[in-house]
Amino acid sequence: MTPLARRRLQLFRANRRGYVSLWIFLALFFISLFAEVIANDKPIIMKYNDHYYFPVFTTYSEKTFGGDFDTEAAYRDPFLKERISKNGWMLWPLIHYSYSTINYDLNVPAPSPPTSENWLGTDDQGRDVLARLIYGFRISVLFGLMLTVFSSIIGVLAGAVQGYFGGWTDLLFQRFIEIWSGLPELFLLIILASIVTPNFWWLLGILLLFSWMNLTSVVRAEFLRARNFDYVKAARALGVSERRIMVRHVLPNALVAAMTYIPFVMSGAVTALTTLDFLGFGLPPGSPSLGELLLQGKGNPQAAWLGFTGFIFIAGMLVLIIFISEAFRDAFDPRKALKA
Repeated sequence: MTPLARRRLQLFRANRRGYVSLWIFLALFFISLFAEVIANDKPIIMKYNDHYYFPVFTTYSEKTFGGDFDTEAAYRDPFLKERISKNGWMLWPLIHYSYSTINYDLNVPAPSPPTSENWLGTDDQGRDVLARLIYGFRISVLFGLMLTVFSSIIGVLAGAVQGYFGGWTDLLFQRFIEIWSGLPELFLLIILASIVTPNFWWLLGILLLFSWMNLTSVVRAEFLRARNFDYVKAARALGVSERRIMVRHVLPNALVAAMTYIPFVMSGAVTALTTLDFLGFGLPPGSPSLGELLLQGKGNPQAAWLGFTGFIFIAGMLVLIIFISEAFRDAFDPRKALKA
């Protein structure tokens, strides 16, 4: 590890709030990656007639366990549960509900309050809130990460071309960005949502059309500043290609400034997906969504646990991301001094 990298790591660790937030966020994300084995309406592993089955990973028909139909086995069905228990056993996940599983055995009309069966209650369709939170958190983080990576790559490349070549290239690119950024993004999403059914990849592509501009101005400024430095002029005089100068000599310095903004880009991506889901223009109906949970709280004011759960979870997630962003900013700030 270089001395500069070691110094940045020490500065990041010195920000205790951001350092702890990173570990909490990574732990939550790691747990959500195994959502299928934590919250599911299928057993993780089961034994029936001396044979082992893995319903979480493989689909089995009801006839496999002595049923009458070729459809997928409903492991929560009392008849099937009784047959399996007589001839084997089932190991269930911690939460016996998936994000779309409806609890038909509620003692009160949905949405029902938290109980020992549904730890955070159910929504107005009888689905387990905690299970939807786990799956929704995974989708939100994966969406934010993918949008951040793709938009950062495009934004850095666009800013590099603008700043390095300058002149008419920079001027025309700036006018294009001004026009493009002025387009009403939400109205375009509403119009397109009436033409096609939104899904994960469709939303990612639409938001990517606009989110790439977040880092362009930062990288452009760094390239404009560095293109007249002596080491760049010396490289040109030695016959080094423009592409090699941009990639090997100027880009590393520009990335230092861009890295401090990337976590903020991710928080904006998560917020954008949550907002679209709340407005009804996000993921397809029935998808595990944090924005849809907020909408549930708005539509069911008598079920206070829905609104409080959605608000506290989303606010906590964004606070963690912002704290991590601040730690990254301190780590890459050359003026930041290490405290003894």
